[in-house]
Order: sequence, then structure tokens, then C-alpha cells
Amino acid sequence: MDHSSLAGRIFRGIALALVLVFFMFPIVWILLMSFQTNEQILRIPPRILFEPTLANYEALISGQLRTAAGNLQISFMRNLMNSFLLSSASVILALLLGVPAAYAFARFKFRLGETIAFTLLSFRFAPPLLVLLPLSLYYQQLGLNDTYFGIVWVYQLIALPLILWIVRGYFEDISPDIEHAYRLAGHSWREAFTHIAVPLAGPGIAAAGLLSFIFCWNNFVFALILASADKQPVTVGALAFVTASGIQYGQIAAAIVLSVTPTLLLALYAQRYLVEGLSLGAVKG
Repeated sequence: MDHSSLAGRIFRGIALALVLVFFMFPIVWILLMSFQTNEQILRIPPRILFEPTLANYEALISGQLRTAAGNLQISFMRNLMNSFLLSSASVILALLLGVPAAYAFARFKFRLGETIAFTLLSFRFAPPLLVLLPLSLYYQQLGLNDTYFGIVWVYQLIALPLILWIVRGYFEDISPDIEHAYRLAGHSWREAFTHIAVPLAGPGIAAAGLLSFIFCWNNFVFALILASADKQPVTVGALAFVTASGIQYGQIAAAIVLSVTPTLLLALYAQRYLVEGLSLGAVKG
């Protein structure tokens, strides 16, 4: 038994190490690429040991991209700030609209309620190219094309269905008797919602907000069509590294590292809420 148990632990350790290497290798390789020049990256065979350089990060921060064809002006840091602004504003707006709506769908039964909820969820199923052309035409008529408000409004339509359906499940897991007891003490429905329901569903709301932020951050198509260069997020701004003199692999790798860092730090900071929120209601007695 001891030998079989030891062999099982060794096997599980090797399997876990292989899985970890499989998933971590692309991230580590991108990180190494960000400290190399194009010549070092394209060298065959590739080398793990090399002389690191900060030129790629200096080019992104300074906005001066040096290529064989000359210096190019890039606005990567502005694109990074645009991503943070657009994603944050979209998630905040989606939370303000989605959390009360999720509570209403969870607590009140009304005609066509499930149909309306599923219709909102269907926004996530529709491919972006299906709505891009009519949306672009409407935006031009309404004067919302190439505006921060227009992009935020589209982004919150990405986040709203996700927040609505995730948070709705958390509200349904909260016993309504707690709110009824609170209201019997003389408090209003609004106070029961803000002081009881929302705090109890807080981890779930945090998890839904974090996932929505990541979805908004990674969006590419809508910002590419609906925004000009000074309002585009980092996902679109990365196209600047494909130049006439070739693809700047080092700058692309550095841009990936810088663009992933904010969401990674946010996920690490909110991981307690994320784990608690995603597991809320998973086990029912």
C-alpha cells in the first residue's frame, strides 16, 4: 500500500508539473521575448540565455518605435489608459443597471420575465460582425461614432448579460426570509435591497464584475470600427507594431506583458472574492 501510494503521489506530481509547464510556457516565453531584440527572437535555434534589453519597454513608454524604415510615433500608453477607462466605465454602468435587474428577475415573477432575461443573454451569443454594420450606421446618425460614450455603451452591452445572469443566481440563493424579517422591522424595500441583498451577494457581484472587466478589456472588433486612433484600446493599438519594415515581435511581447498586467493584478487582488463568488451556491444542503 505504501509503495502504491508513493507511486501515485509521484505520478500526480509529474502530471501536475507537465500541466503547469504546458500552460505556463507561452507566458514565460512571451516574457522572455519582451527583453529581446527582433534579431535575438528570430534566431534559429532560439536561445534561452541572451543579453536582455529594455529597449522594447522604452519604445512603448516613450512612444518612439524604432524600425529599419525609421522612427514611428505610437500611442501605446494612451491606448492602455483608454482600455482602463472604457472597461472600468462599462463595468460600472453594467453593474448599476444589471444588479437591480438581476434582483428583480430573482425575486419577482412577472409575465415574459424569463423571455426578457433570455433575450438579454442572447446578446452574448450574437457574433459581433452581425450587429457591427447596423450599429455603425446608427452611431453615425446619432453622433455617437468615435466617442467614449458610444464605445462604453457598446461595451456595457457585453458586460450586462454576464452580470445579469451570474448575479441573478446569487440573489436566488439568498433566502428571502432574511429580507422579509428586515422589512418587518420597518425598513423599506430599497433599504432591504441595499443593506441586505447586495452585501450578501457581494462576492458574486465582485466575481461578475471582474469577469465582465476582462471581457471588455479583451474586446477588439467594436473599438476597431467605432473609434479612431486616439480613443482605441490597447487591443487595437497593438496593430501599430505591424509596420512596413516587418513585425516588431519584441514590442508586441512587451505590449502583451503591459496589457496583461492590470487584469492580472486585479484578479490577484480580488481572487478571494472571485473564488468565493464563483463557489457561492455550488453546494446546497
